[in-house]
Amino acid sequence: MLQRQPVLLMATMQFIDNPPPFLFFTGKGGVGKTSLACATAVSLADQGKRVLLVSTDPASNVGQVFGIEIGNHVTVVDAVPGLAALEIDPQAAAQLYRDKIVGPVRGVLPDAVVRSIEEQLSGACTTEIAAFDEFTALLTDPALLDGYDHIVFDTAPTGHTIRLLQLPGAWDDFLQDGKGDASCLGPLAGLEKQRARYHAAVEALADPVRTRLILVARAQSATLREAARTHEELAAIGLQRQTLVINGILPQREAAHDPLAAAVFKREQQALAEMPEALQSLPTDHVALKSFNLVGLDALRQLLKADEPASGTDSAPVPTIDAPALSTLIDQIAADGHGLIMLMGKGGVGKTTLAAAVALALVERGHPVHLTTSDPAAHLAETLDGTLEHLTVSRIDPQAETARYRQNVLDTKGKNLDAAGRALLEEDLRSPCTEEIAVFQAFSRAIREAGKKFVVMDTAPTGHTLLLLDATGAYHREVARQMSDPHLHFTTPMMQLQDPARTKVLLVTLAETTPVLEAAKLQADLRRAGIEPWAWIVNNSLVAAQPQSRLLRRRAANELAQIALVAQQYAQRTALVPLLAEEPVGVVRLLELGHTPYTSSPDIAKGKTA
Repeated sequence: MLQRQPVLLMATMQFIDNPPPFLFFTGKGGVGKTSLACATAVSLADQGKRVLLVSTDPASNVGQVFGIEIGNHVTVVDAVPGLAALEIDPQAAAQLYRDKIVGPVRGVLPDAVVRSIEEQLSGACTTEIAAFDEFTALLTDPALLDGYDHIVFDTAPTGHTIRLLQLPGAWDDFLQDGKGDASCLGPLAGLEKQRARYHAAVEALADPVRTRLILVARAQSATLREAARTHEELAAIGLQRQTLVINGILPQREAAHDPLAAAVFKREQQALAEMPEALQSLPTDHVALKSFNLVGLDALRQLLKADEPASGTDSAPVPTIDAPALSTLIDQIAADGHGLIMLMGKGGVGKTTLAAAVALALVERGHPVHLTTSDPAAHLAETLDGTLEHLTVSRIDPQAETARYRQNVLDTKGKNLDAAGRALLEEDLRSPCTEEIAVFQAFSRAIREAGKKFVVMDTAPTGHTLLLLDATGAYHREVARQMSDPHLHFTTPMMQLQDPARTKVLLVTLAETTPVLEAAKLQADLRRAGIEPWAWIVNNSLVAAQPQSRLLRRRAANELAQIALVAQQYAQRTALVPLLAEEPVGVVRLLELGHTPYTSSPDIAKGKTA
């Protein structure tokens, strides 16, 4: 068998070679979209181009990167001639959008109906469409286009949003007739009058002469799979000109001095060798992992260079933190004897692995446990199934559950619709919200067990989905109405999730800026639904791993601020899980993850662990 050569980190980047007017960076949270977008904008401006950098990322830190205040107006970056920047606040845009739609019906429709409409407009789909509403002007305003050679966007619209905006039909009539009461048509109520502008914007996105989409990923199987899905979804609706950038690849030289670095390098190279076929034909660039924080112009100008100077070992010790290990949280959980444990977080932070580790640790402590996951990669369930007494493993198939839910909605809400109405409903049911609702319904079947044993759930729904279920005549209110007799006692799934004595929500994040901000946003979303997260787990920490490589040691020092932010500002309880040399796959390694210690000292303020 031929040995695959390690990926070479080249200085020349294809994604900025002969760039078109519009450059869109898209990818999962934490992969480095903002840093790459900022570095690209600076590089183009340094070449004498007139550049506008636009961020639509809810966790935008463009201003922080440049060290200036930007906000929702075009701001000249004085330190870079030719560069200006703009941050579109998606939440503010979404609120203005909601006010525009809800304002005319407030005081006309019953309060309960108005609240239901507001909740339907509170989710990610509304935020996406409101942000798209803001930046379509940037794609279609002739005066603005004449002022810049390039507009660089940090965060592109999803294929779902573009597909919705491409659909023909009278959205207002559909909603006014009471047919659009599923998950995502509500946000489209105010779009009809601007449809010509949106059509022009979508045409610009699909034009390879004007637009290039840059898919950003890490050298990790999960993020590469996500990038492949994004590529196929966008290509299917006509956005063909795409480039792949794999960010943060550990240089081979670091592996020579550190067993942990050697293991990380091997894992990354394997992920690249097994890259999804859909990505293999794309022009691809590889960006080396840097030791420094990507803040300031010097750092941005270094990002797209091939490599840093040779490092070797570093004699300076890695700072340590007085934070509990995962086993400390598990001991507190086990003391309850039973309950529902939900691990939540964005993709790529390791919640599936940690859910399995928590489940196995509870079994090891003598408790019966049901571990249920909606992870599309079923290898975890296959690895665990039947391997330990008192452990039950189930896997919810999101595709099967979503297909079942869609069919049920079409058979009920869609049975009396005409062809056009049914087509709109079918499109709505292809939204991300639909899958969340379908998976939650499947999870609800497992929740009942938590009164007798531990039920550990991976990949939980967002707070918006829970609110939507509760606000649209869902199960909870109907049961409450039927059980109005004060002598009758009942518990709905929502009530169980809101009861801290029955449910513990563990938020999983990485010690990096974007994942922490996204976890904080998820926590706020859950709190709106009356659900208070019990603890945060900071996963794959270099501080906890104590690496020897100079590059990794410097990155470990960069984690300190984010870990302190979690402990001091966001979390009631925290746990720190180290980055491991061997991936925690299989029962033995997962059990080790549940009691992997690390040396700590009180150099950083303690988290609240009482």
